[in-house]
Amino acid sequence: MKITGVELRRISMPLVAPFRTSFGTETVRDILLVKVVTPEAEGWGECVAMSEPLYSSEYADGAADVIRRFLLPALPGTVDAGAVGRALEPVKGHRMAKAALETAVLDAQLRASGESFGAFLGAARDRVPCGVSVGIMDSIPSLLDAVQGYLDEGYVRIKLKIEPGWDVEPVRAVRERFGDDVLLQVDANAAYTLADAPRLAKLDAFDLLLIEQPLANDDLVQHARLARTLRTPVCLDESIESAAHAAAAIELGACSIINIKPGRIGGYLEARRVHDLCRAHGVAVWCGGMLETGLGRAANVALAALPGFTLPGDTSGSRRYYAMDITAPFELRDGHLDVPSGPGLGVEPIPEALDEVTTSTEWIPL
Repeated sequence: MKITGVELRRISMPLVAPFRTSFGTETVRDILLVKVVTPEAEGWGECVAMSEPLYSSEYADGAADVIRRFLLPALPGTVDAGAVGRALEPVKGHRMAKAALETAVLDAQLRASGESFGAFLGAARDRVPCGVSVGIMDSIPSLLDAVQGYLDEGYVRIKLKIEPGWDVEPVRAVRERFGDDVLLQVDANAAYTLADAPRLAKLDAFDLLLIEQPLANDDLVQHARLARTLRTPVCLDESIESAAHAAAAIELGACSIINIKPGRIGGYLEARRVHDLCRAHGVAVWCGGMLETGLGRAANVALAALPGFTLPGDTSGSRRYYAMDITAPFELRDGHLDVPSGPGLGVEPIPEALDEVTTSTEWIPL
């Protein structure tokens, strides 16, 4: 395809409730959307970089800048999704920005050919089980009320965000209140060090599915040491930025489960490579989330339908985060979300909804 131009659009999406993790609290998502325009079709990509470099080194303003100044000029005259990664490889890092651009190209490519994201990636199911991520709360009673609400909605797995001082006690309270039948896991977002291993080992008593990213993202060796001391499986998130990182983590024994976030690893093509690698080595994977709109959620749900995704992901329904989405909302049904079957992402932005939350647009002709 020949790209005639790219639109960079910023939108401001208020969250239905503050979402607190070990690295900060979000109340509004400042999101960069990328729209690729070709003579055959238009495609959308959602950049998952936050407004500040807290989850990773990337941030929305920086992503827009690198797309504008370096990524777009690097694209060949005619391009498909497979060529995007090769063209952008000389630019170091900036995986979230690269993922947004590659996704937009892939969406346009698939819309033009009439193929869905799920069919292209190799989806094996037409719906996927959904978990929900529960942020750090002000009190345990508030946490229990929130978990009860999500279980009532039908979510099949609960993930609790933890940090030093908010770990063993809230997990114990959830287990005591809701019993051992609830699938439960925790996510530290790199808030601990190896010195905290005795504290983290206390979580073994609660039969958790996994503990996600307990230590620093750049230390696979210490994760391997920690994994040998815990009965709870260690899952890596921020540490895995490519299939090569996943291979190294598996070789070192740093994890037995991997959370695949396409934005974090550079796009859905690399996400599929990580999936294939993990499946070949018997490592379970699941699809993480970054509070995406319906555009990013559609692609994540399609990815989560691949056969190696054996654990419920953070592919929650739209109303978990947003009172109004920019696409038709994803609605939970019996604890599952349907995989979109239409061409490309299978969803379209609703023009009125998109305009209402747009804060700026920039058209870049190519």
